[in-house]
Amino acid sequence: MLIELRIENFAIIQELSLHFREGLITFTGETGAGKSIIIDAIEALVGGRADLTLIRTGSERALVEAVFKIADPIRQPLFAILEREELLEDSDEIQLSRELRKEGRSIARVNGRSVNLALLKEIGALLIDIHGQSEHLSLFNVRQHLSLLDRYATTESDLASYQVIYQSMRKVRKQLADLRATESESMRRVEFLTFQIDEITNARLRIGEEEELIQERDRLANAEHISAAVQQGLMLLDENQPDTPAMLDMIGELQSALITLQRFDSSSIDLVQHVDAAAELLSEIAHELRGYQDQIEFNPKRLEVVEHRLALLSDLKRKYGKTLADVLAFQEKAAEDLDKITHASEHIGELEQQLVQLETHLAQSGTVLHQKRAAAAVLLSQAVEKELKDLSMPAARFSTAVDYHLQAEGILLDDGQVVAADDSGFDLVEFLIAPNPGEGFSPLAKSASGGEMARIMLALKNVLTSQDQVPTLIFDEIDQGIGGRLGMVVGEKLWQLGRIHQVFCVTHLAQLAAYSDVHYRVQKQLQDGRTLTTVEVMQGDEQLNEMAQMLGSLNNANRQAAAAALQEAYNRRIALQNPYQVVE
Repeated sequence: MLIELRIENFAIIQELSLHFREGLITFTGETGAGKSIIIDAIEALVGGRADLTLIRTGSERALVEAVFKIADPIRQPLFAILEREELLEDSDEIQLSRELRKEGRSIARVNGRSVNLALLKEIGALLIDIHGQSEHLSLFNVRQHLSLLDRYATTESDLASYQVIYQSMRKVRKQLADLRATESESMRRVEFLTFQIDEITNARLRIGEEEELIQERDRLANAEHISAAVQQGLMLLDENQPDTPAMLDMIGELQSALITLQRFDSSSIDLVQHVDAAAELLSEIAHELRGYQDQIEFNPKRLEVVEHRLALLSDLKRKYGKTLADVLAFQEKAAEDLDKITHASEHIGELEQQLVQLETHLAQSGTVLHQKRAAAAVLLSQAVEKELKDLSMPAARFSTAVDYHLQAEGILLDDGQVVAADDSGFDLVEFLIAPNPGEGFSPLAKSASGGEMARIMLALKNVLTSQDQVPTLIFDEIDQGIGGRLGMVVGEKLWQLGRIHQVFCVTHLAQLAAYSDVHYRVQKQLQDGRTLTTVEVMQGDEQLNEMAQMLGSLNNANRQAAAAALQEAYNRRIALQNPYQVVE
């Protein structure tokens, strides 16, 4: 439930900080004081529409922040979302904020971290249900009628079983579609895949071969230069020239000189050893160069073969991958595809058999779901009509239409009907209303007025209370078009709703406000030439005076009427809590 709300520079609200408790919480005050603006701020907080006109004149930004205590019924689905988005904290509270900036940016945060608006809406839908006089009423969204009926019918387990079968059927259908598409072009595809596989197979590729061939090509192409370099090296090491002695001969002379030095100075033994090592190393180099010289090949035919092989490898890489490993991986994948095509007929037969079984099971599961919904629809309609009578709509008729969504290519039922299927079942569900005698049923969203819509929602909420999981409900001016006597009835029902949910209500009726657990008065004041909104808790005489003014003006008669309304509401609350206790 909502426990803290902070608003800054939002419309005519300069700064407002409120702390809330459970129960029925009402906001009263003159028209234009800012009651609905508070609701608008909450709606923006949970992802509703918010534009630049809501930023207070002269301010750079508007800010709405709130802290919610996480109720048990929504803990699991809410934690699943927070864990998925890496926003989960070890706390029984969640913080939301929405910031509107003058330059047009809107920043949403959950637990202090920026999120997109879609996620804010997803989380907000679990926390708050707002019902007002606008197009945002959840009843206007026909797609939600099915979920409302399912909550009443407690079809969770049946729907879950249906959805398992439905997802399996979709998977098999996709596999079949892919195989049939493959089969339709199988001849061309088989020929092409076979060519690709054979081309790669005949090349007899070996990983590392290309690097070896490149080295061999370089040696063959440069054999003459390599031979000249080797000969020069050998000449320097081991062949005397008229003007230049060989390096090995020179180092031999150096060895003789150092041996003489050692006879006179034994400390020079290290020098002798170093020169001996150098002489040995040069001799080894000369030996290896002679061996290398013997291997130098002047073979134009072999060079041609190597270059042809490299060209083949380059062509394969151009067609099938950047490296030889990629080319071999392509060959493996092509072989798998060819196998699928070759055995497509067998696979198609197996999948068709499997699809028939799944469609049969889906028809059975969906029919059970439909029957439960149809039975619950009758009871739901009767219960809502009973509530509407209490809410001064005695002649109103309410119906929950549950019809199959027929489709030429769909699921065949036992009765011969062919219906469309999606992950919610076979049904189209819509609430219908006949507000006045003599009128036929028509869609709720098109027929009900704003006041009627609010009362219908209240009736539904009372009927669905045991199944409704959203912890906080907000009703904006639910009393539109109703009088004081009915206001007591609406107040009582909202108070009863407040025993299970936290309920906020913006009202102009003193009789409704009499049922408040907490009563706030919203006022508009002029300060330093600017209009701003203030909110105060009404108790005792302050509440009595506020209700008297709501009845017309502050006089003794209205104070007495307000006191009578408070007493009547108190008596009714006691009676509802203990039907055997009589309050004088």
